[in-house]
Amino acid sequence: MSNTEADPAELLCSERPGEGVTVLTPRDVPLGGPRAIRVRRTLPQRQRSLIGAWCFADHYGPQDVSASGGMDVAPHPHTGLQTASWLFSGEIEHRDSIGTHAMVRPGELNLMTAGHGIAHSEVSTPDTSTLHGVQLWIALPDEHRDTARDFRHYAPPLLDLPGATARVFLGSLAGTTSPVPAFTPLLGAELTVEPGATLALDVDPAFEHGVLQDIGSVTVAGVALDTGELAYLAPGAGRVELANPGTEPARVLLLGGTPFTEELVMWWNFVGRSHEDIAEYREAWQAQADRFGRVEGYQGSTAWLPAPALPQVRIKPRRNPS
Repeated sequence: MSNTEADPAELLCSERPGEGVTVLTPRDVPLGGPRAIRVRRTLPQRQRSLIGAWCFADHYGPQDVSASGGMDVAPHPHTGLQTASWLFSGEIEHRDSIGTHAMVRPGELNLMTAGHGIAHSEVSTPDTSTLHGVQLWIALPDEHRDTARDFRHYAPPLLDLPGATARVFLGSLAGTTSPVPAFTPLLGAELTVEPGATLALDVDPAFEHGVLQDIGSVTVAGVALDTGELAYLAPGAGRVELANPGTEPARVLLLGGTPFTEELVMWWNFVGRSHEDIAEYREAWQAQADRFGRVEGYQGSTAWLPAPALPQVRIKPRRNPS
């Protein structure tokens, strides 16, 4: 997806502390170009820019798009990151400048590596009446930020756990490992907890973790979450405890990774290391340079999505609290 905020340089969200848990509250923003849908954005924000290398999290739906026509994001660029698309319902058509033409479907990971530069489009299919999912970005470490474009698809099996089910799409959890390679140690999994159940998961204590609430009622280490909120857990704990006090299933995404210590400059759809990097990427995209390639087959209302104007001040690096 494209970050289509009019002023994408900074995000302001609130933070609520709990017992060993920090709760990040999302910001409501429009996304999707001429047929905008609303998304709940939890990363990045002033209080926390990353969880591991996860640097961007948009949670959207369930939204009835039968009348609006759904999502239509024209070809747009990315650099220095990977995009991880994960749906709960609906279907999205993906095209990119590698020549990939793929569908994003519920329970299946589409992981696109931008590296030096890539362009892609995203359009919900005509049969999609409800859109519901998460768009995630992963920052590439400096040694790999100019890597070649790539695209991976993976449909993780449904894993039965005591009182819950899981789909592990990146990293390792509960004895299963995703075959999809990552450039830094990462974890990404969908978890559904049954009503009245408590789930204790052994995790890597070197990781920091985030629990993104989707549907139902869930507590993380005893701290209740509202829809779209993200619970942050610092490194050091070897276990994540989830409970569902409600009468309906509760679904969350569990994200994790080793702390990403490099400073990042994030603006619009670009991840760099300096203001000059961002200005260079923007200029290349506006000139439709070969750096990003071409997306073939997109049939939307505009050929490509132009970048916003750069801010009048230097774009500063994002830093996590120590």
